[in-house]
Amino acid sequence: MNFIRFFAVVLFSVTAVFAVFSQNAPDALNEYRQKNFERSVQICKDEITANPNNLESHVVICWSLIQLGRYDEALTYARTARSLSRYDPRVAEILGEIYYYKGDNNEALRYFQEYVSIAPSGSRIEQGYFYIGEIFIRLGKYRHADIALSTAVHWMPSNAAWWTKLGYAREYAGDYIQAVEAYEKALSLNSQLNDARRGLDRVRQTLGNR
Repeated sequence: MNFIRFFAVVLFSVTAVFAVFSQNAPDALNEYRQKNFERSVQICKDEITANPNNLESHVVICWSLIQLGRYDEALTYARTARSLSRYDPRVAEILGEIYYYKGDNNEALRYFQEYVSIAPSGSRIEQGYFYIGEIFIRLGKYRHADIALSTAVHWMPSNAAWWTKLGYAREYAGDYIQAVEAYEKALSLNSQLNDARRGLDRVRQTLGNR
């Protein structure tokens, strides 16, 4: 009986110490969510030093480095993450963002298309389609951009800036009636959007001159 009591006391003590340690352990994801990106990066680096195969640390450090605009550094960690988990959709989306901000449209498009394919209801699916739309606009493929941006606003219908971008894609595709609808939707969500107002004025003038 004494042994059982002793074992129970030891087990309780170990559990209590572990609980206290866990509460005090730095949390990189929480720091990222609090927009403490530098702190998040440092925690992740410490975790990766302790365990180079820690996929979660690689993912969070990439998110933080992207927010800090350190794309080359993020790319190094993203490539390692890719080797750790070839089909993790978060890594595909991360690589898409990195290449997008580095101006490599083809690589960015490849990874974003992979992301929306393997994670059709992923947590960043709306951003994935928005970036795809932006890339098609860069490439001058406005009808492709229309499809992608229409999907983005389907997932996030309250984003006025995205409706403005959709209006722009439709305007330059020559779909003026649909462009008016998108610009008007943007202004209904945010009447102060000058880009949407100017776009709507341009399209109405074009329609009036036809």
